Amino acid sequence: MLRRPVRRLRSGRFQVHLSSDERELLRSLPGQLKVLLGTDDPSLRRLFPPAYRDDEEQEAEYKRLTREDLLERHTAALDVMTGTVDATELSEEQLSGWLSAINDLRLVLGTQLDVTEDDIGGETALHELYRYLSYLEEMVVEALAGW
Repeated sequence: MLRRPVRRLRSGRFQVHLSSDERELLRSLPGQLKVLLGTDDPSLRRLFPPAYRDDEEQEAEYKRLTREDLLERHTAALDVMTGTVDATELSEEQLSGWLSAINDLRLVLGTQLDVTEDDIGGETALHELYRYLSYLEEMVVEALAGW
């Protein structure tokens, strides 16, 4: 049986068992997304979804009121991952930060690749990365849920 990369310990903390290559990958991705967050790149649309598609004024006001808070949340989750990427144990709060960061990374990458729920498309390195992040996200969710 394959070892789960994340599992709950009796102490309530979470053991993180990742290879050095996986940790190096997870070390590099948050910084890349943080750079992208400072732009208006269309691949960020799922991180900052519109509320008023048919009303430009209301949409502009919505963005003015929410964008900074959303940006802070995304950045904070990425910072948690960056700061704990080498940890072998995480608290529930830290692992929740990982979950948010992984989800954000997946959403942006999925938008860039134009994946759908039923089809994640090709066999490029970016598609493999998307699949890996999907797997890791699932493992984190299961660990947090106590499965």
